Amino acid sequence: MTRRPAPGTRRRILQTAARLFGEQGARAVGMQQIVEETGLGKSVLYREFTGKDDLVKAWVGELHDHAWSQLDSAIARHEGDPARQLLAIVEHAQETARTSDAHGCTFYNTSAEYRDPDHPGRREAVAHLDQLRERLRALAATARATDPGALADMLMLVISGLYANAATLGPSGPVSRSVAAARILIDQHIPAHASAS
Repeated sequence: MTRRPAPGTRRRILQTAARLFGEQGARAVGMQQIVEETGLGKSVLYREFTGKDDLVKAWVGELHDHAWSQLDSAIARHEGDPARQLLAIVEHAQETARTSDAHGCTFYNTSAEYRDPDHPGRREAVAHLDQLRERLRALAATARATDPGALADMLMLVISGLYANAATLGPSGPVSRSVAAARILIDQHIPAHASAS
């Protein structure tokens, strides 16, 4: 009869993997290292996850859920003002980048580490970024931006740039100007917002 893993085993593995992946990059961490760090047997690890790719996918999926929960909260504070919600997304990204121990954006980093478009972790990361881009475009359209797609893409560039700059030049470098840059873009593309602000 197959032994059932202790309750919380999957959570313990994911928490350990998240810490190691965050510190060293997902690609650099081997399954044996996770076995040693958790103190669990290899068979227990492989009972929970079919392999490293499956573990990376689960990790990115969990980060996706957490990120959207936080982002939804930031957006909800400005219900009824889609232009302000756009700015709230950038404010949230800036705050996350400035206060996080992460080395840039996990979703962009995972995409860069796993270049095979069919890698499960990369697919999860790209899906998250696609969803963020679509949320920005939908808010821009609701706010009656002159070109919602263009505004969404420019804000994506601000967001990716602020994460890269926070990781390399520190939280007091160019990242400190990201919200101001986003505000300029929003005012340029949503004339009604510019006159109201």
